[in-house]
Amino acid sequence: MPVRNPDSASRRRLLLAGAAMGTTMATPWIVQAQPAGWPLRPIRLVVPNAPGSSVDTIGRIVGNALTPLLGQPLVIENRSGASGALGMEAGKMSAPDGYTLLAASSSSTTVAPLLQKAIAYDPLKDFDYLSLLALLPNVLVCNTSLAATTVGEFIAWAKAQGGKVNMASAGPGSVSHLAGAAFAAVAGFETLHVPYKGGSQSVASVVSGETHWTLTPAPAAMGLVKGGRLRALGHSMAAGSQPLGSIPAIAETLRGFEFSSWVGLLAPSGLPAPVADFVRRSVSRVVAAGTLRESFAMHGAVATDSTGDAFHAFVARDIEFTRKAIRLAGVQAE
Repeated sequence: MPVRNPDSASRRRLLLAGAAMGTTMATPWIVQAQPAGWPLRPIRLVVPNAPGSSVDTIGRIVGNALTPLLGQPLVIENRSGASGALGMEAGKMSAPDGYTLLAASSSSTTVAPLLQKAIAYDPLKDFDYLSLLALLPNVLVCNTSLAATTVGEFIAWAKAQGGKVNMASAGPGSVSHLAGAAFAAVAGFETLHVPYKGGSQSVASVVSGETHWTLTPAPAAMGLVKGGRLRALGHSMAAGSQPLGSIPAIAETLRGFEFSSWVGLLAPSGLPAPVADFVRRSVSRVVAAGTLRESFAMHGAVATDSTGDAFHAFVARDIEFTRKAIRLAGVQAE
């Protein structure tokens, strides 16, 4: 049975509604007062992923874009480990004073809490939700030495290997682990899961031939695809969509298969309302700018934004979808 996201249409409507709400409530930027006394020093942006990962890439682009509006630099602090859980826990324990923000992802916010029994945070209760930042299709990539050039050819090749196929992931419970396991289950072939300590390392293993394939967030792989070091076979958004140019949707071969990711901006719970509002409005402003959309598109991401409430509801829905996908893939919590 194919992986389906029964809430995909409602999720899109929710995000559009949230963005529209942000527009109608906004006053002209020139009269928006920055919170008194904030920020007076650089702001830490915790990225719960390794340097070079898709979340790190998006976080750096957004951080550079927000710096002129906030008047202070956003300093990236990579806190990778446990599929993002270590960084999320560090963010939760930080003071809610506006000097710590988190570039959260579907891996750290929806997948890790469902697959790791020792998680020390509640993704829906322990953070303030500011705005969604990007939707990230996962992209199916393989080593260029493989004969397969389409999703169908890759599935046929994998089935013919008798289980001697290695799948790289960013670690147990990561989006690439879950998406890859679900893809293999739906496609009907066996593969050995080879976990790494981050998205950049897992993708590099496919480039080197240490592993054969991965289904990873597009920003972690598209630069290597464009450079001819990886072969992209399909993306994980809906059939007919083209977030990655001419790369087709996996759903055109495996009907109904959708398994994409996202990145959004959180803060430790208790952030002062004026600070939260100013950050959210700043995000809306930079997302609306064509240069940011172009930068995202270069890495295979779709720029977006939302209200905090819309983002929170989006994540609640995504947790339930992910729970269903975990059951389908047969992945067990550890």
